[in-house]
This record gives sequence, C-alpha cells and structure tokens, in this order.
Amino acid sequence: MQVTRQRRVNEKEQFTLFGRRVGRRALLVTAGITVALGVTGTAVASTWQFGTQQVAQETANGQVISSDQYIKPYGTRTVVNDGKIMSSTVSPDGSHLAASVADGDASLVVLDLATGQVKQKIGTNAADDLRIKTAAVGQEGPTYSPDGTQLWLGQADGYTRFTVAADGTISNPVAVPIAADGTKHALVGAAVFSADGSTVYSAVNGQNKVVAIDAATGTIKQSWAVGNAPRGLALVGGKLYVSNEGGRPAKPGDTTINSYGTDVVADPDTGAATTGTVSVIDTANPTAAVDSIDVGLHPTAVYASKGAVFVTNTADNSVSVIDSRKDKVVQTIATQPWPEASVGYEPNAVTLTSDGRLLVTLGRANAVAVYRYTSPQQPARYVGLLPTDYFPSGIATVGKNIVVSNTRGIDARRPTTAAGHNTHDTTSSLTQFTLPDDRTIRSQTAKVFKMNGWTAGSVLTAAKGKGQAKALPVPVRLGDPSTIKHVFLLVKENRTYDQVFGDLPQGNGDPSVTTFGENVTPNQHALAEQFGLYDNFYDVGTNSAEGHNWLMQSDNPEYTESSAGEYTRSYDTEDDVLGHQKTGFIWTGAQAAGKSVKDFGEFQSLETKPAGATWQNLYCDSKTMESTGAQTQYPIKTGSAIPSLNKVSVQGFPLFDLDVPDIYKEQIWKQDFEKNGPANLNMFWFSNDHTGGPANASAEVADNDLAVGRMVDEISHSKYWKDSAIFVVEDDSQNGLDHVDGHRAPVQVISPYAKHGTVDSHYYSQITMVRTIEQILGIHPMNQLDSAATPMYGAFTPKADNTPFTAVPNRTSLTLGVSPQPTCGSDNPAPQDTKAAAAPTTTAVPEAQQALAAEWKAWAKHQRLTGPNAVPDYANPTQMNRYTWYQTHNWTKPYPGDKKVYAPNDVPGAYLPSSENDG
Repeated sequence: MQVTRQRRVNEKEQFTLFGRRVGRRALLVTAGITVALGVTGTAVASTWQFGTQQVAQETANGQVISSDQYIKPYGTRTVVNDGKIMSSTVSPDGSHLAASVADGDASLVVLDLATGQVKQKIGTNAADDLRIKTAAVGQEGPTYSPDGTQLWLGQADGYTRFTVAADGTISNPVAVPIAADGTKHALVGAAVFSADGSTVYSAVNGQNKVVAIDAATGTIKQSWAVGNAPRGLALVGGKLYVSNEGGRPAKPGDTTINSYGTDVVADPDTGAATTGTVSVIDTANPTAAVDSIDVGLHPTAVYASKGAVFVTNTADNSVSVIDSRKDKVVQTIATQPWPEASVGYEPNAVTLTSDGRLLVTLGRANAVAVYRYTSPQQPARYVGLLPTDYFPSGIATVGKNIVVSNTRGIDARRPTTAAGHNTHDTTSSLTQFTLPDDRTIRSQTAKVFKMNGWTAGSVLTAAKGKGQAKALPVPVRLGDPSTIKHVFLLVKENRTYDQVFGDLPQGNGDPSVTTFGENVTPNQHALAEQFGLYDNFYDVGTNSAEGHNWLMQSDNPEYTESSAGEYTRSYDTEDDVLGHQKTGFIWTGAQAAGKSVKDFGEFQSLETKPAGATWQNLYCDSKTMESTGAQTQYPIKTGSAIPSLNKVSVQGFPLFDLDVPDIYKEQIWKQDFEKNGPANLNMFWFSNDHTGGPANASAEVADNDLAVGRMVDEISHSKYWKDSAIFVVEDDSQNGLDHVDGHRAPVQVISPYAKHGTVDSHYYSQITMVRTIEQILGIHPMNQLDSAATPMYGAFTPKADNTPFTAVPNRTSLTLGVSPQPTCGSDNPAPQDTKAAAAPTTTAVPEAQQALAAEWKAWAKHQRLTGPNAVPDYANPTQMNRYTWYQTHNWTKPYPGDKKVYAPNDVPGAYLPSSENDG
C-alpha cells in the first residue's frame, strides 16, 4: 500500500476549510469590558496553529503542551522537578514558600523565594532531607503559624506538624491525628491559625465539619457541622468563613448523588452539584448557629482582605465578594475572558495587592486575571490577563512581588535517564513578577488569547432559514449535516505511541521502546496501514481519573486535578458528584442535539458479576457465543450513578476488570449491534491493554487488539458502515515510554471518510478528537477547551472509500500465562510474522530469574487488577511499567534507562504512591 505523508495544509486550504478572513476587531470580555486585540489571518481555533509542532517544542508562541495550549509565563520561572504542586503558602516573613507535592519524589518542598531554588524536600523516600510516614497530601495548605515557627501539612488522617527554623528549614515532624468517622477519613482542607497562634482551625473535608485544634497539644477543642466538602478557610476578626465545595446539606425531595458517603444536591440529568455555600462560624460564641451564604458552584479558595471575603467559584467561573460586616454577597466578578465559552477557566486562587488590584488564577486558562478593586460594593473593573505556566493553582503577594505556583509547571518534562518520557515525569513551577502597569497587562492579554487559541467564530452554528448546507464528514458549522451518522468511541487503557507503533518505519517511532509491536497488535497495525497513522496525537491526562474525564467532559475538572495528592475521597469520579462539570458530558450534549446514545462500560461505576465468571469461563463463553450466537452464560449487570448515563447503558458489558477478556465484551456488543443496530453516539471501554491480569501482558494486549479488530470488521461489513466513523483512543498513556513525549499516544480514525494510507503528523489531542465528534453530531462544545479546539478536518475527505476492514487473526496466544488453562482449550494463534519483532510465545522464566518473577507475581496479587474491587491504576506506575516490560521481555532485559531487572521494592520510584493507592 502506498503511504503518503500529510505534513501541512497551505494557507488556501485553511481558508477553504475553516472560514473567512477577519481583520482587526475588538473582543468582548467579562462584565462588558472590551480589550482590543489584533486578530488577523485565518479565523481558526487553537489546534490548527500548532501545525506539526510537537509537545515540548519551543515556538514563538511558547512551549507546546498536551492540552491544546502554549505556555510562556510572564516574569521569571523556577521549575520544580519533584512532582505537581497541589497547594502552596508563603512564610509570614515572605522569605520562603512551602508547597505540598504529589506524583513526584517528595510530599513537601520548601523553596527559597530569593533564589527560587528548592531548599528542602520532605517525603517517604530515604533520600529525602526529612522523612514522614505517608506521602498523601490534601487539596489545601500547608499552613504557617503567625510567628512562622510552625508549619502544618494536611494529610488524609489529620496533619503533620513541623518546627520551622530561622533559616526556613523544617524539622521534628509530629502527627496531629483527626480520627476517622466510621469509614470517612478526615481528608483535611485548608487550615488557619487564630491571631495569637494558639488554635488551628481546620476544614475537615471528608467529614463535613470544621474543628478547632490546640496548636500545642494537637487536641480537638471544638467542632462545628458545616456544608458538604468544606475546603477553603479565612478568619476575619472572630469569624471563620468556610467554602463548601459540595454546597448545602441535602433536604427531603432533593435529587442527590453521593460523594464520599455524603448525598450532595445534584442535577437530575448530569449529576453535577447545583449548590455552593460558605459557612460562617462565630469562634467567640462557639455554641451559636452556623450561618450559610449562597455563592457559586464549587467554591474553593477563600481569601480575606480589607473588609471583604473573596471566594472563587471554580465551576461557575466567578468570584463572590462577601461584605464581612453584613455577611452578604455584594458583587460577583465574572472570570470569563473569552465570549465564545462561559465555563472552563476554573478560577482557583485569589489575592489583593496593596495598590488595589485583585488577582485571580485561572487554572485551565494558564493565566492570572487582573482587576481594579476599590471596595466590596464598588464593582471591580477588569484589566486583562497575564500568562502563567501550566495550571496555576496558588497566588500570593510578597511586597511588590507576585508569586504564582503552577501545578503542572512545564508538563511532564522532568529530567530522566530513561530512553523516553513518561506522563509521571511531572513537574511544577513557580513564576514570579512585579505587577506591570495596565497597558502592559492588556498587551499580555493578547498573548494569552493566542496561547489558548481563543479566536472569534470558533463555535459557528448552522444558519437558520438559509437552506441546508452540503453534507460533509466534519461540517464547518455545528448543526450542518454530516455524511457520518454513527460515531463509535472506543476507549482503551494506558499505552504510548512508541509502545505500539514505534516499529512502523513510516511514522516517527522508536522501536527500542516498542513493547507491543505488530506480532502483538496485528489489527492495530493493519488499521493504521489502511486508514492512516497519526504520529503526533496526545492524551492530556496522566492516569485514568484524569483520562476518562478528558474524553467525557473535555476537561479534568479542578476537583479531580486538586485531589491528586491523595485521591482518597474519590479516584475515578464516575460516581462522585464533585467531579462533574455543570455543562454535562459528551453524551448529554448528544442527547440535547437530538441524537441517540448507547454506552458500553465507559464512565459506568456499578457492576454485579455472577458466580463462576472467571477469566477462563468467560473466555470459553466468548468462543461459544461467537460460534453459535448463544447468549452469555454469565450475564453481568452494570449501571451508573449518573442518571443520564444510566438510561443509555447497555446491560452486560463489563467495567474495568482484567478477569474479563475483551473478546467477551466484543461478543456482548456484537449481539446488541446485530439485533438493535447502533446509536448515533456509541461509547465503549475496552480496558485489557492496561495489563496485569491472569494472562501475560502481551496476551492481554493481543486480546484487546483482536476485540477491536473484530468490532471494526463487524461494523465495516454492515449496512451502517457507509455513514460511520470509529475513533479508537487510549484514556491516557501513563504506562510506558515515548521518545517524543509521555503524553503521545496511539489513536485511530476509521471511516469510509478517513484519509486512507496517510501518515498525519499534525498536532492532535483528545480535546481535538472530542471536538471532532461534537462537530459531526452537532453537539455544542462543553467548555472553553473544546470550544477553542479545531476539529480534525485534515483526517477526513469528502470522498468515501467503502472498502471494509477484515480482522487479522491474533499472532500471540490469548491464553499465554493463564493458569489453569481454560477447559475449552488453549488458544492457538496464527504464526508470527518473521519480519516483525518477535512476541512472547511462552511464559517460562529462566531459572536465574524465577525467584524475582515470583516476587513480582506476589506483588501483582495486591494491585486490585481483578475481581469485584478492580480499579485501574491502583498499582504504583513505576512498578507497573516494569512488570509489564519484564513479562514481555522474558524477565531478562532491563527496563529502558535501568541498569538491571529489579525486584518490586527495588524499583526506582517504588516509594511513590500510585494514582489511586496511598500505600
């Protein structure tokens, strides 16, 4: 097959595909204020401006990151190569910053603000400057005492209290426990000291209360019940202001969805929280009733200054201003800088300068919004934006200096000696600057718009009353007809591009880190040859909690982002109301557009398996179903906590559980497809390429590959093929290496209208893929990220090629490593291609490595990979990556970058908590 390269689209093609030329214009911003921005050239959104640039590439617009954005912060930058900053606090004397950290080699870092350097690292690693018992850290804090002699770090079961020396270093860690309430851990939020330093007030997030703790003894002196999921705190005089991210307690008759054992008032369709409150506690009169003030959705940060209490309403994209004398909201400041989308900017921190400028970090816009502020009653005046690094989450003033902590820094670009990058090479950063004049801020605003791809006309809707436009595979306007009527979204688990396609010479691959080449994934390779290879596609998230959200919501909401330090309240947020954005999901958008939906496992959270549903029995059952068309002998019941998803969930298609072969799932779908046909939007979770189950890692990926190949075969030989498009994507790419970037992942676009036989090296991401599906089905974008994204126009052609796909037999045994072997017999695969890299044909371990392999087998039994409590990503990622590599390389070849084959506890980074597991 002849393969052509699609490297660029010229200016004329851009004009034809994406719209008209636009001249200089004024763009409307918040509160009716306008900022004049020069917008020239083609009116396209963010993705197309990347061309064939790659993540981490430095350009005139800044560094490319994996979320359809550039970063180029204003001021100076200090990169912190110790993980993601969850939250941070400046010491009272302004000399140091203490930051809680996750997904790195520390839990707490102390930075010298004068030098910008990390001065001390605290964690569970023996190499740390100071060791503590647990790596888990909460959403807020750490907190200094007023005199700067104590530092309190919030964790799952209370605090660790440190002594602070005159030079800013900390020592003497002492546990200050807060007892669990039944199954509910404390999961502390923010803490604040009384003016005299004798008392610490703590938002006990997991137990919906605030407690007063004796700072010297650690004993709890007082407790108050507040709203749901208290998070931020501010003390004004004797009054405590507490943000309740889950809003008010539920009342009889309310629609609710659970969050960590609490019923939270929720939208009956999307399952998103519908209230947000601030509790007010009179500490001088501890028996007085706790007052409640209604604010916006998902109130997070609380900051008090000059008679006002500022609350960031993260999901509502606003800041509530409370007059602390009246305890009333007197104004609400919009934080929506771009008129094309009302949500998705995620304000999450706020401060006020001495000269009256209010600064609000916009986490998902990588920016600080600047306002002129006079008093609570005087409306704030929007000035503009300053660019930051990736996901700013904290801001403070130190004299005339502004300090911003950025959770994701410069993306997953931590220095590594390995032969590639991994999504857990996470960084964070500090950016510092002196606040410039308003004119400079306005000039920087245009840069922020450019970095985010915010252009006029990004979301064009079909013109009414002007006749129907010609049908195109991907229409230019939402609501115009598409030649594609049925979209199939197949979500897989955790692979990088190089792991699967690094052996394809026509793409930008590295065969040295290819783990599942053509002899393991013959169908993926055949699909790439027939329908096109995409070698510059990026997953945004670093784990399943993030990845499935990016695909279903085109965002990883701030709640999940900020929970990554412990993930105790929830990991996957399918059944947690606080993880759902108010604008809904891709399926609710499809329903709003009048389209039908079917869901097969994706984003579901409830499952009941019958007795006897072992891997072996389900494997044999799938063979019977395939050969006879019989119904399954082991019907599995599934469902969702989200009402709108539960209504469209197809029974019998399992959730994540490596005890269930993917070929079994394919048979469940096939029977429904042949009987009932597809919906307009069909969603699936084929998860066995996660690896770690009963079969060898290569066998599991081969099982996944065969299931997808058979599914495409079935669709492409059906009457629905002529107007179908299939998107095959990983939820994230965390469990492997890639020589370009850890976020680079395999994706496949399969359709009669897909450009066949090409290698497309345009920058694409999960966000642009979601926008493509939205454009095809007429779904309105959900937030500013997918609103700004350009659909994958370059992946499609208006001329259909209806040639079907014929599934390729597996070349790696699906029963490799399964013990005992199924009663229906072992799998006999097709011969391997001798021109391709060999795949394992046996699980026999060399004698010298048998003890080591046994250690890993014992380790795997504790990683919740199978059974009723199975959950993706429970295993430590650095260990899981090596376990998979060792299985596929016969236990004799070191993981790329390592010097030897390690035992589980000797793996570099094995001390890190996993995404889901604190232990």
